[in-house]
Amino acid sequence: MGTWQRLLLFRGASLRGYGGAYVPLGGSRVLVWGRQFSGAESETLKQRRTQVMSRGLPKQKPIDGVKQVIVVASGKGGVGKSTTAVNLALALSANDSSKAVGLLDVDVYGPSIPKMMNLKGDPELSQSNLMRPLLNYGIACMSMGFLVEETAPIVWRGLMVMSAIEKLLRQVDWGQLDYLVVDMPPGTGDVQLSVSQNIPISGAVIVSTPQDIALMDAHKGAEMFRKVHVPVLGLVQNMSVFQCPKCKHKTHIFGADGARRLARTLDLDILGDIPLHLNIREASDTGQPIVFSQPESDEAKAYLRIATEVVRRLPPPPE
Repeated sequence: MGTWQRLLLFRGASLRGYGGAYVPLGGSRVLVWGRQFSGAESETLKQRRTQVMSRGLPKQKPIDGVKQVIVVASGKGGVGKSTTAVNLALALSANDSSKAVGLLDVDVYGPSIPKMMNLKGDPELSQSNLMRPLLNYGIACMSMGFLVEETAPIVWRGLMVMSAIEKLLRQVDWGQLDYLVVDMPPGTGDVQLSVSQNIPISGAVIVSTPQDIALMDAHKGAEMFRKVHVPVLGLVQNMSVFQCPKCKHKTHIFGADGARRLARTLDLDILGDIPLHLNIREASDTGQPIVFSQPESDEAKAYLRIATEVVRRLPPPPE
């Protein structure tokens, strides 16, 4: 017969009617509260405990129609993660026009994909009641930004966010995609864990500036993916250098080669360097990403090279 005992420590307090007994302990008074369980109740509790412990991690289920998922992540916000995700998706398509590419924005609190991809509107529903992605520049896109007003803040607690993530993962009709690029929110919280544990991910791309503060969080992001058994394909060093448009002098505003040092520490590769350039910012703000609007520019070619390196490191897609 099992027994649960609760020890409550009180100083000079008196509890009555709880069927307990006070025991002196070092000048304080301890209430020993004993509750007896029958054999049937005890066995039920043991079975329940066994069920909970055996659950483990959620079983991963592929997204219907999607061959490979590439997540683009960063430990810290403001390092150019969404810009990298958008241009990576476009570069994957530009490098091989036979590949179908999608872009999923799971940054619920700060969705950037609608503006960067110049998309607005409510997704239509398919006959099976699934949301159809919006399409631009040949890329199928889905974002929480399509479902709320552009200036409306999303003030949600964790459970509502998890419900939204579940809908974005499971209630979208992607058709047939070779690559789905997922723009993750910054950090290593619930969303990252939920996405990593619920769908099979082919690889993660970590974006960071060379700045020490950003690198600290990028390190945590890479380690998080390793803990949940997601392959880290490598690091992108964003805003690596600024070149004056007039005198051509180069300045390492955020430091030099910080991401390269981190890559060596983590035994990872640098997938490429993206400079701090006005054209990239302007193209993103106007909804015409640089890989699409200026494909012959040095900046666009840097993204194309990164896409090549990403594909080279991906595992073979499932049959």
